[in-house]
Amino acid sequence: MKVYYIFKIKKEFVNLYKDTPSVLYNILKSIYYLDTDSVEYGYNLFNQLIMILDKYKLDREIYISMHKDLPYIKKKDIHIINNLYKDEVSRLRINNFFMKLELDQDYSTFYNYLNSKEKDLFVCNFKTTDFFFL
Repeated sequence: MKVYYIFKIKKEFVNLYKDTPSVLYNILKSIYYLDTDSVEYGYNLFNQLIMILDKYKLDREIYISMHKDLPYIKKKDIHIINNLYKDEVSRLRINNFFMKLELDQDYSTFYNYLNSKEKDLFVCNFKTTDFFFL
């Protein structure tokens, strides 16, 4: 299973790192792996880079938009796409600071939807060093 974290990056940092996303990835990765002694430093750095998501609004919009689709379900606060025809199983959880996407394949239908609703999203997998802007 692949786990991707999706962050809404502030516009000034998107302009700064759009040609060098590896630098942005390395900053986020260093925050992700910080030890407990440096939590305050990591939190301040994280807040400089990341925009807060409107969790309730985005959660509701996804549900309203996708609840009529047969392969989509929602359990508690997890959005699930289980499309046997495309061999896709994706789970999306929205938090205030990031979204967590779990996949069994290489692509998720959630990417298209999120890209149409939110701008400046940066997707990264800290375990496999995979990252990209939507």
